[in-house]
Amino acid sequence: MANHTGKLDGKVALVTGSGRGIGQAIAQKLASEGARLVINDLDADPAHETVELLKKAGVDAVACVGNVSAPDFAERFVKTAVDNFKGIDIIVNNAGFTWDDVIQKMTDEQWHAILDCHLTAPFRILRAAHPVIKAQAQADQEAGRQIYRKVVNVSSTSALNGNAGQMNYSSAKAGVIGMTRALSREWGRFNVNVNAVAFGLIHTRMTSADAKAGATVNIEGRDIRVGLNPELLKSHAQRNPLGRGGTPEEAAGAVYLFCTPESNYITGQVVAVAGSPQ
Repeated sequence: MANHTGKLDGKVALVTGSGRGIGQAIAQKLASEGARLVINDLDADPAHETVELLKKAGVDAVACVGNVSAPDFAERFVKTAVDNFKGIDIIVNNAGFTWDDVIQKMTDEQWHAILDCHLTAPFRILRAAHPVIKAQAQADQEAGRQIYRKVVNVSSTSALNGNAGQMNYSSAKAGVIGMTRALSREWGRFNVNVNAVAFGLIHTRMTSADAKAGATVNIEGRDIRVGLNPELLKSHAQRNPLGRGGTPEEAAGAVYLFCTPESNYITGQVVAVAGSPQ
C-alpha cells in the first residue's frame, strides 16, 4: 500500500468496526495516506486479518478487539493507541448494526442495544480520549505548533429523513449529529475538527443480504435480521440521481476528506454520502 500524497503521514487513527466492510475500507484509505491504525472489531478474526493486511502493506497497525458497547471498551481503545503509538490524531466512530422493527414490535432491548452501540459508545470513546487530546493540544501550544486533529462520526440518512422500521437506528444516528455539533464547540480550542458523514445505501454484507431469505448475523449471541428487500434495492437505484448505491471505498473517501488538512477550517458539519441531495 504505497503512500499517495502522504497527507496523513505519522498520524494515529482509531477506527471502530474496522475488521470488514466500510470500516475496513476507511482503515485502508487512511493507511494508504500514511496513517498508523488501531483496528477494532467485535470478532477477533476480522480484526486480526485487517491488521495483517495492513502490516503486509508496510503499515503500522494493532488490534483492539471487543464490543464498543462494553463499559470498559473506550478506555481500552484509547490505551491501545497511547501504549502503541503515543497519541491520537484521528477518531472514526464507525461501528454499528441495525435491529429493525416497527414501533409496536420494537422491544426495550432492541432500542437500548442500538442506542448503546451508535450513541453511547462514541460518547464514551470521545470522553476517554479527552485527556490525551487536551495534553497534546497543550504540548503543541507550548512548542508553537499548530496541529489539527480529527473526529469523524458516522451518521445515516435515516437520521436526516427517518426510515420506517428504524426508530431506534434513526434516533441514535440523529443523536450522533447533535453530539458532533456539541463537541465541535467544546474541542475547537484544542484544534480538533469534529464532523459527521451520513451514509445512504452503501453495499456491504449487511445491506447486500436478501432480507426475504431471512439472512441474519450473530451479535453477542443474538441472531439479528439483516439485509434489504431486493425490490427496495431496485427502486432505490431508480430514484437515486447516480443510479446506484455506494461502495465501501466511496464511503471511506468521504471520511478521508474530513481527515485531511484541507478540512482544518470545517467543523460541526454533516455531509450526506448518498449519491443524492437530502
